[in-house]
Amino acid sequence: MCAYKRKTWVEKRDLPKDTAVKKTEKDFADIKAGEKMLIATPAIVDEYIRSISKGKETTLTQMRKDLASAYHADKTCPVTAGIFLRIVAEAAYEEYENGKAIGKITPFWRMMNEKSPAAKKLSFGTDLLRKQRRKEKLEKK
Repeated sequence: MCAYKRKTWVEKRDLPKDTAVKKTEKDFADIKAGEKMLIATPAIVDEYIRSISKGKETTLTQMRKDLASAYHADKTCPVTAGIFLRIVAEAAYEEYENGKAIGKITPFWRMMNEKSPAAKKLSFGTDLLRKQRRKEKLEKK
């Protein structure tokens, strides 16, 4: 029997990790060879999302631009940015399920809608996402 205990989403979000800015050796997604690519962390993505004002929304693309600029890189890695967005959303939902008030969790719905690739992978579905987007008038009923 395996003694390995799977990490919770909150543990994955809160893992102490360092950012990295690496020069790409070959073209990757929208990043050209030789450009500096930021590999953020779940904590940085969480902080970014928490900075979005209530009733406002942004996109993963805009976050990637903003973080690249803040960390003196040309672009932010699209793969890890998407993964970290999901980790943040799952951690927020985990906290909500454990009794944390909706106003105290990371408002992932300000950066994700039902059609977002990350939303399709959420373990808890999209009901809370849709409800919160309607509540903040980010989406029509």
